[in-house]
Amino acid sequence: MAKKKPHNKKSKKKSKALAAKEAEPIAVKDEKVAIIDEKTVNKEKQSQKKGKKLKRNLSEHTSLKNLDKKKSKKRRAVWVKKFTLVYEQELHKLQIELLKWQKHVIANEQRVLLLFEGRDAAGKGGTIKRIIEHMNPRGARVVALLKPSDRERTQWYFQRYIQQLPSGGEIVLFDRSWYNRAMVEPTMGFCTDEENKRFLKDTPMLESMLVKNGIILFKFFFSVSKNEQLRRFDSRETDPLKQYKISPVDREAQERWDDYTVRKFQMLNETNRTISPWVIIRSDNKKKARLNCIKHILSQVEYKGKISPEQLEIDPEVVISGIDEIRFMEDHLMTGVELPG
Repeated sequence: MAKKKPHNKKSKKKSKALAAKEAEPIAVKDEKVAIIDEKTVNKEKQSQKKGKKLKRNLSEHTSLKNLDKKKSKKRRAVWVKKFTLVYEQELHKLQIELLKWQKHVIANEQRVLLLFEGRDAAGKGGTIKRIIEHMNPRGARVVALLKPSDRERTQWYFQRYIQQLPSGGEIVLFDRSWYNRAMVEPTMGFCTDEENKRFLKDTPMLESMLVKNGIILFKFFFSVSKNEQLRRFDSRETDPLKQYKISPVDREAQERWDDYTVRKFQMLNETNRTISPWVIIRSDNKKKARLNCIKHILSQVEYKGKISPEQLEIDPEVVISGIDEIRFMEDHLMTGVELPG
């Protein structure tokens, strides 16, 4: 029979004092506290023992959900930025509004088409993800087409996109669209100059027909700076959860930055029309870009139970009209100033 170990009161008191010290949250300026699971804390301790600096990001909505939770033996307080809490609260509110809007779209059999364009790593996919996160998948879908097949190359250029247009009661979001032929294809040599010029002449007519036929059309161009794009490319290479986003043309995007800028200027000049205007989203700050993009959408549509216009006010530093972007580029295109992507 195993002997019982002698009870050591001093060591017990010492371990209790140590545990209390470890559980004490460290105050950080302008931040609020949330509660997370003890497993996450243990991972951080193990990493610190190995001499590694752990960079941990809480999953979105985690801090908001756990803000009012109490500490327990299996839970511990962590500090998060106030901006993170404000962002999650705002996003939650806007996603509720998106559901109200979708209900209206379905009930009235409206057809909604949203085009998301922009440089590589500009934040298009992340914004699309937040828009459809809680929507009814029967009435909302994302279209992200692969490169055209041999058969599709022989078809009318717009043909494979036309097949994806929304039906009544449907919201369709294009993660890149027919505007591939305005920037990526001519810059990378995937189409001829003649094909590019023909596209720029035909597109305003096509979009005019879509809008006059009753489709509600939004066109967003996500604009990112060259340095921020490079930082995001580096992040993709080191993060195993983002490596599917890496493409062979990523580094080419940095090397051909000025070529893309010229193509963007041409595209805006030729396709920014009153009936189908461009909206530019400055996306160096992804979270601000997402919130302001959603606010712009909701401010342009009507539905039952809509929140006040004051709650949908957009940041003019983040959301810029197509015509203002054209004027800005006209003033700075030949001055040597690095323009937003």
